[in-house]
Amino acid sequence: MEQKHHYVGLTDKQVQENRSKYGVNILTPPEKDPLWKQFLEKFEDPLIIILMIAGVLSIGISCYEYFGLNEDWTVFFEPIGIFVAILLATGLAFYFELKANKAFNLLNQVNDDEPVKVIRNSNVVEVPKKDIVVGDIVILGTGDEVPADGQLLEAVTLHMDESTLTGEPVCGKTIVESDFDKEATYPSNWVLRGTKVMEGHGVFEVKKVGDTTENGKVFEEAQIDDSVKTPLNEQLDGLSELITNLSYGFAALIIVGRLAHFFDWHWMACCLIIPTAIFFYLVIKKFEDWSRIACISTIIAFTAIFIGSVLGLHEYLLPNAEISGLLAHTLNTLMIAVTLIVVAVPEGLPMAVTLSLAYSMRSMLKTNNLVRKMHACETMGATTVICTDKTGTLTQNKMQVYESKFYDLDDQKLSNNEMSSLISEGIAVNSTASLDLSGSTPSAIGNPTEGALLLWLHNQGVDYRALKESAERLDEVPFSTERKYMATIVKSSINGKRILYVKGAPEIVFGMCKTACGNTTKAEVDNQLYAYQQKAMRTLGFAYQVLEDGDKSTEDGKVVAEKLTFLGIVAISDPVREDVPPSVAECMKAGISVKIVTGDTPGTAKEIGRQIGLWKEGDGERNIITGPDFAALSDEQLKDRVMDLKIIARARPMDKKRLVEALQAKNQVVAVTGDGTNDAPALNAAHVGLSMGDGTSVAKEASDITIIDNSFSSIGRAVMWGRSLYQNIQRFLLFQLTVNVSACFIVLVGAFVGTESPLTVTQMLWVNLIMDTFGAMALASLPPSPSVMQDKPRDRNAFILNKAMYANVLGVGIAFFLMLLGLLLIFQHADVTCMKDFLNLQLGAANEVTVYEQTLLFSIFVWTHFWYMFNARAFETGKSIFKVKMSKGFWIITGVIFSGQILIVEFLAPFFNVTSMFNHPSGIEDWFIIVGLSSIVLWIREISCLFSKK
Repeated sequence: MEQKHHYVGLTDKQVQENRSKYGVNILTPPEKDPLWKQFLEKFEDPLIIILMIAGVLSIGISCYEYFGLNEDWTVFFEPIGIFVAILLATGLAFYFELKANKAFNLLNQVNDDEPVKVIRNSNVVEVPKKDIVVGDIVILGTGDEVPADGQLLEAVTLHMDESTLTGEPVCGKTIVESDFDKEATYPSNWVLRGTKVMEGHGVFEVKKVGDTTENGKVFEEAQIDDSVKTPLNEQLDGLSELITNLSYGFAALIIVGRLAHFFDWHWMACCLIIPTAIFFYLVIKKFEDWSRIACISTIIAFTAIFIGSVLGLHEYLLPNAEISGLLAHTLNTLMIAVTLIVVAVPEGLPMAVTLSLAYSMRSMLKTNNLVRKMHACETMGATTVICTDKTGTLTQNKMQVYESKFYDLDDQKLSNNEMSSLISEGIAVNSTASLDLSGSTPSAIGNPTEGALLLWLHNQGVDYRALKESAERLDEVPFSTERKYMATIVKSSINGKRILYVKGAPEIVFGMCKTACGNTTKAEVDNQLYAYQQKAMRTLGFAYQVLEDGDKSTEDGKVVAEKLTFLGIVAISDPVREDVPPSVAECMKAGISVKIVTGDTPGTAKEIGRQIGLWKEGDGERNIITGPDFAALSDEQLKDRVMDLKIIARARPMDKKRLVEALQAKNQVVAVTGDGTNDAPALNAAHVGLSMGDGTSVAKEASDITIIDNSFSSIGRAVMWGRSLYQNIQRFLLFQLTVNVSACFIVLVGAFVGTESPLTVTQMLWVNLIMDTFGAMALASLPPSPSVMQDKPRDRNAFILNKAMYANVLGVGIAFFLMLLGLLLIFQHADVTCMKDFLNLQLGAANEVTVYEQTLLFSIFVWTHFWYMFNARAFETGKSIFKVKMSKGFWIITGVIFSGQILIVEFLAPFFNVTSMFNHPSGIEDWFIIVGLSSIVLWIREISCLFSKK
């Protein structure tokens, strides 16, 4: 074992010089495609391609009508409007997806801000990983991630996980040249960026940073993991597929209906259903498995066969009619069918989920929840059990020595001064923590419990660094949760002899000792521990042995010494966080069980449980268990008892993992907190792993969310966000599916009653923009509601469309459809020139729908759905819409839709097959009537909400 050295590290000036000379410790991400190329990818959607081809053909027909038939130049408005609408829809979708991805990329960069322990200006400090420079002296401990490539200066039982580079999960490191592994991929005294310390600790000097590291040479940009398919993902995929297939059915019926009507419902025209049905069958059943070339070939073949059939029918049934009318009608029919699919297919659903997640992740970060994996946002909302550790999560993690109880010397051969010096030396050398003494107040770096001991020495005027550097370290047994102790052998600077120091759980350390100072008995120690534990104190026991020649000390990573002397106990206090009791109460009220899993004694854990409101007066032995007793339970016994357990004390790493698996076997959705390397198995096994902000890199890597401030209250906020996110997605679906029902049925019926389509291609594209892009933005960015914490956890496997949603989608959607159908029939059989004409209607024979009537129908359709968006916002809140909190984004979107509808009707009317209402004698008055009457949608809900409360 090497002699401990005193390291000075770099000065501030040297840090700046080396950063300028060797570069920063940041990996440069690979270049992305330029924005224009990313934008063009939005046009690779087959439906958009078909629509654009149809648009080009429409321009061709418009040219024929303008130049060949001497039609007015306004024939170009609709095809141009189609392209404008396509560009608008794809452009806005691209912009907002870009914003969402930017939010994710910012979150991906947080790894550069991970704190690293370095020595600078002769002092141990913590700096962000990105600030590490060549020449820095870095301190490594168990669970740490190596921030840069470098050469080891010290290595104490150091084992690394180099699997990210070499595939080696465990690789021994040393600075003793004779112990080097000659077959190792990298030198045994060399550590690499991105690898992790699995055991032991060490010190290294940074030699390479950033892109020059081995990790930098093979770097591929890390992305937040969205590959995990949660039940919600699977449900949305299935729902999207179902809606898409239904839209194909509607499109097929529209194609056949419009063309059959064109040929006056001749039986031969109805035969067009055969190629149409075959085509859409192939689209539904085969396109997903076929290559892109096969799909495009099928589309071309169908189009050729279909148009050929239509031309044949025209030649046979209408030999004297102008063929241009047929081509225009056929092309318009195909465009309406494709547009209806575009409207019906929920392409906005992925964007709604993405925007919801991006918004939630960004907002959760402000509440100290760093979401590392996307699926965790949604899953957190379904959590039914939270398994939490104690220190730092329930408590303040401000460790300080409350009291020390070192027993009298009695017949020991050492004087009081020597014994005091040995206690100080034992604490200083048998520790992995450090103190940052650069500020006015010293602060602990590393393990908080060990840091509290060093602060205690510092407050007594003892320089722990001098003791640590002057004692030659000979051997070490690192702390492990299984052993519950750590040990160090040094050549003491006090008496020049070899001394073994042991520190750990008092009952474990006492059991290892042959004697105890003051002839202290086990009963006395137990009584003292019980007294401390009743005050929720963390306790540590200390022992030592002066080693003579031939004495046993350590073997196979364990202490085997036979003459240890127990020195005493130190009690360390860590008060409960003030915000934890109300947060625990909130979670329990929300139907979430809380379980404490801690390495502390049952007494300490029970007292903490009582202070936070978890441990109640009626709780007993069935609600608490120790690690050894927990391990002794059979699977059946555990299954019977697991829901009753509130506390597992003296827990070991695999106890937490087994607890998680037992809860999952009971169909519970489990969230687990952890900060140590030993917590990684449980964090991986849980539905949601929650690592602590000051936890090890291994724990963070295994987790889904990092709680930056370590507080349990942040976990409660994560649950609230998860539940609210799920509701936001439900609201978007409610809005979109309701619009789908009304739009699909009104266009379908329009095809069969022989009128021009009630909604034209450009109008449907505007509706699609409102419904998909704007609807996703408005309803996905809603703020969380604390009221969701009053509900019980949802069934994670329950379908996202509940009974209330079905009732709204079908009830409101069909009501809208019937209203629009009634208006369509009225416009066909009456001459409506203003909204007041509805007061004295005179129905007559069927006639063409005028442009102004088309404008009224389109406006009423949009405004009723505009007001319904407010109803969707208040869905399942049980509140009046006027009492529901809106987001800034929601109001912006409503403003965009409001002004956009006015812009389309008044300034872009020719492109959308409508006429300006401002130029109509009663247009302004009609505007107010339509907007006002369509708001009945909102008032009906308000009245219903009022009566339901009564």
